[in-house]
Order: sequence, then C-alpha cells, then structure tokens
Amino acid sequence: MISILNTLGDSPIWDQLIHIKPGKAGFEDIEAVHTHGYVEKIKRVGEGYLDPDTYLSKGSLDAALFAAGAVVEAVERCRKGEIHSAFCAVRPPGHHAEADRAMGFCVFNNIAVGARYAQKVGYKKVFIVDFDVHHGNGTQHIFEDDDTVFYFSTHQYPHYPGTGRDSEHGTGKGKGFTYNIPMAGGSGDKEYFSAYHNVLPGLMTKFEPDIVLVSAGYDIHKDDPLAAIRVSDEGIRIIVRAILSFPAPAVFALEGGYDLNALAASVLITLEEMLKG
Repeated sequence: MISILNTLGDSPIWDQLIHIKPGKAGFEDIEAVHTHGYVEKIKRVGEGYLDPDTYLSKGSLDAALFAAGAVVEAVERCRKGEIHSAFCAVRPPGHHAEADRAMGFCVFNNIAVGARYAQKVGYKKVFIVDFDVHHGNGTQHIFEDDDTVFYFSTHQYPHYPGTGRDSEHGTGKGKGFTYNIPMAGGSGDKEYFSAYHNVLPGLMTKFEPDIVLVSAGYDIHKDDPLAAIRVSDEGIRIIVRAILSFPAPAVFALEGGYDLNALAASVLITLEEMLKG
C-alpha cells in the first residue's frame, strides 16, 4: 500500500482524487455472504492459521472489516450520486474467501459483501468482473445460483485454486450467469484484448447491470512473480477502459499484485482511466 500511495502522491492526478476514509463493515453486511458460524470463528481465533496461506494476526479482523467496509462505503457514495467510480486500495484481498472459510490470503470476500450491500441499497443487478490472475472461487461459489449477480472472470488456468473452467456456468437459476475465460500461461495483451473487447461488452449489455464491481488483481502484469500471464501496462489500460466503457457506476477493489512497482503503476493507470470519465 505504501508503494501505491507513494506513486499516486508523486503523480499529477493526486490532487484530482477524492480521498475517502472508510469505516468498518458491519457484521450484518459480512453475514449477508458469510455464515454466522464462520464469522464467529474469526472473532474467536485471534491469531493463527485459517488455511495454509491465510494467517490471522492481532489486527487482521479490523483490517478485514475495513477492507470490506471500503467497498460498502464506495457503493454507498455511488448510490447517493456523490461519485461514479471508486478504487478501494485494501488489504486483505477477498475473492478466494468462501462463505464458510478463509482461503488464499482472504478473510472476508470484499466484493461479495459489496454486491449484497449494493442490492440492499437499491441496485438490483450487479455485474462482477474479476481480472486477478487467480480465479475467484469464493465469489463464484457465493453467487453461482443467483441470477441477479453476474460473475465474469479471466484467470490463468490451470493454476491456483484449480477452479474456473470454461464449463462452469453457474447452477440452478444462476445457470448462465457465470462466465469464465481461462488463460494459458504466457497469455498477454492480445488474449486479454479479445476477452475484454470482444466478449465482455456483449455480456454486460445483455445483463444490463445497475452497478459494476471489479476484483482488480494486478498479478496479471508481466513483471509479477507469482504467475505466467504477461499483460503489459498498456494491456492493463485496455482492460480497465473496457470495463469503464459501460455506463453503470464502477467500484474496483484491490486483489492480487506482488511486484510493488508493477502494482503501483497499474493502480495509477486504473485511476487515470477513471478520471477520463
């Protein structure tokens, strides 16, 4: 986060940004997507491993509540007409968190909490875009039987967490409202241009969402060490521009990104594109 703030602070756009300090998400909003038993477990644990990758320390619960709360606050501001887009620079990330368990550095599913809050305040149809290099298993599973929330994901496959095949389309009344585009290792700007300019616009136009929520994972960048996707700075711009081309409000929440320079540069590109709107 320090790298992101330093890069933004040194950029010409810093003074154009509206800086919003979020509050914590309420447990009622967390439990709109997570089970009561799981939330109580997080309260009790205090410190310790929740899964092999996810460690809860003394300040983790507060941090997780603020992370989800940032998305809630952004949605609320959009609903009131105060802003049309927002970027939530948060940690911990969220899209791997299942309804009843933590996973992959994620405690609460920030975007899922934001989606249910959006519906609580009057946004009926929510479109979620997830461009993290890892598939957002938690987000997909939470909404896979829901026809009011569309989940679209591009991600490296096969790769952690092993979900996100193109045959996964949702279940029950949610069948057809999940759309995965697995990307082979080595994929880059060309493949992502195709996904975000040839596929995504048609899906969004057909679904007609009232708000767009984005799991913004910049570990797709060519300099990121944790995967084999090779998206350039210009590729990041292409993706963000495509998402923002739909007229609905858009809220981005930070997911992955493990090369600090690439991460900060990608966030700057994202905000530059937001300001153009």
